[in-house]
Amino acid sequence: MGGKQDQNEVYGKPAKYDPSFQGPIKNRSCTDIICCVLFFLFILGYIAVGLVAWVYGDPQQVLYPRNSTGAYCGIGENKDKPYLLYFNIFSCVLTTNIITITQNGLACPTPQVCVSSCPEVPWTVETDQLSQSVGQVFYAANRNFCLPGVPGDMQVLQSLRQELCPSFLLPSAPALGRCFPWSNSTVPELPGISNTSIAQGISGLLDSLNARDISVKIFEDFAQSWYWILIALGVALVLSLLFILLLRLVAGPLVLVLIIGVLGVLAYGIYHSWEEYRVLRDKGASISQLGFTTNLSAYSSVQETWLAALIVLAVLEGILLLMLIFLRQRIRIAIALLEEASRAVGQMMSTMFYPLFTFVLLLVCIAYWGMTALYLATSGQPQYVFWAPNVSLSGCENVPMNTSCNPVDQPVNSSCPGLMCVFQGYLSTGLVQRSLFNLQIYGVLGLFWTINWVLALGQCVLAGAFASFYWAFHKPQDVPTFPLSSAFTRTLRYHTGSLAFGALILTLVQIARVILEYIDNKLRGTQNPMARCIMCCFKCCLWCLEKFIKFLNRNAYIMIAIYGKNFCVSAKNAFMLLMRNIVRVVVLDKVTDLLLFFGKLLVVGGVGVLSFFFFTGRIQGLGKDIESPQLNYYWLPMMTSILGAYVIANGFFSVFGMCVDTLFLCFLEDLERNDGSVDRPYYMSKALLKILGKKNEVPPGDKRKK
Repeated sequence: MGGKQDQNEVYGKPAKYDPSFQGPIKNRSCTDIICCVLFFLFILGYIAVGLVAWVYGDPQQVLYPRNSTGAYCGIGENKDKPYLLYFNIFSCVLTTNIITITQNGLACPTPQVCVSSCPEVPWTVETDQLSQSVGQVFYAANRNFCLPGVPGDMQVLQSLRQELCPSFLLPSAPALGRCFPWSNSTVPELPGISNTSIAQGISGLLDSLNARDISVKIFEDFAQSWYWILIALGVALVLSLLFILLLRLVAGPLVLVLIIGVLGVLAYGIYHSWEEYRVLRDKGASISQLGFTTNLSAYSSVQETWLAALIVLAVLEGILLLMLIFLRQRIRIAIALLEEASRAVGQMMSTMFYPLFTFVLLLVCIAYWGMTALYLATSGQPQYVFWAPNVSLSGCENVPMNTSCNPVDQPVNSSCPGLMCVFQGYLSTGLVQRSLFNLQIYGVLGLFWTINWVLALGQCVLAGAFASFYWAFHKPQDVPTFPLSSAFTRTLRYHTGSLAFGALILTLVQIARVILEYIDNKLRGTQNPMARCIMCCFKCCLWCLEKFIKFLNRNAYIMIAIYGKNFCVSAKNAFMLLMRNIVRVVVLDKVTDLLLFFGKLLVVGGVGVLSFFFFTGRIQGLGKDIESPQLNYYWLPMMTSILGAYVIANGFFSVFGMCVDTLFLCFLEDLERNDGSVDRPYYMSKALLKILGKKNEVPPGDKRKK
């Protein structure tokens, strides 16, 4: 009574021996059924949102340009007219900035018409042509740039006053489905607009919207280098497999080299800091002479900075040396587990390619959300209103401006010059439009929840496969025939609810982080340091909480894969087991992180260096068949190769990391459940038994007793 609690029971009691336990249990039942039902109902609602968005949405408005009447260019009746021509594109530049134009869908206060091709030569209406007809000046000369429905017998002067036809044309090139003038085109003399402002407008437009030229060059580069990019990705694949094989053969020496490398870097930092400190000390450069300054680089010229760096590096070096001395046994265990993980991956090579399935599911989730959000954002019926460039002119007094109209019946013969029925926007009335914000929030929640569920599914499936390897007494004879497919079937059939539960907890934290980021972005204009400090603290706490939940979920999924219990029980058991072996957890985690970081650096760095030297043509004597292609941007295929190499390396090493974590939990359970006797033999490898100074009493060739 009142005695001190046993230290071994602070984090729960060790696992007890169970004679029927031989790895992932076969007889299991469904877990977290309520959350499973909730998840399926949510998915049905998510599908319903997608159907509603598909019925009411109109994504063509962001895919195709729209003329003044609201008709799309490139589809329907304008199928043969894919480009949009602005009558006076300089009104866009001279009235507002290019950022505002882009945000408004490149809409300008000037008539716009769909054309089959952009003008190729400069042209302007001559004085003697003003009295001629539209048919003679425009249609007969194959200048089909007037608004639809303009009669050929109309006088050119009248068509220009009503802005039914353009008064000038400039050589243009299509970009983003619109005709933009060339920067080197000869600018005609236009009333009210100086040549200087026009030249600046053209230059600004092409500098900001040079998307077509860049996209063509990018396409050409990919067309010329796609097979070399595939070769680079193949090299990344081979390097990843070789590194895992290297871990199986020389994991111990590799870890030793990495540790010595870290010690060497710290030692060099200590030496460099001492040399800098000694030189500045002899010169008498002190911080008292410098004083306080916002120029941080100035602090490198005072002795106190290097003295502080010297002390910090020396402390880190001392801590690392002490850890190597006192934790050498646990480091050896970590190395043995890494070797065992490499062996397990080698026995089940199909697990290395499981991330491809996860990647496809993630693409489906992201694509579905993107299409749903696009359709929702473009839902609603189009609205058209009367518009004129100058409502103060005679004849426009009685025209009801900004009132609804029919775009089919264009007021060509109206007394108001330039009167048109133009597209204004989409109506915001209706049940879907009123609930648009809520539906978008539902979609974002669906995106996070489905992505986290897919990642959880991958972790639980891999954990089940690797656990079946560890708990096979004779490896590989006792390993199941199809461990990955068996684990996938068990997980999907029995534990969808548990995975959804863990994914939901992580999703709520991530949504909270997104909301905080939004609030912080809105508060950046304020200069309240207290509010910014509080916001920073909240963001830091949520970041730490997210990392902890990811760590807890990962280990909970491993326990679910092995024992088939619900999420809360599995998370509790995993956490207690890890806390009972906290030192081993820290050592294994850091050793594994160091190795995987080195592996990613090796793969990505190797592919990056090879890509740089190859695509820049610095590798000579390769022959004509393997010559580097002529590229506009050599960095484009190089960065694509590096990004692809990182994705491949991250996919391979994530499987390896999951294998290490699974085997580690199984190893800890093995130590608590068994004692090496005939009835309770260890399942761990001989290397681990040797390090721990333990052995099995089971005669060679015999299986454990059931």
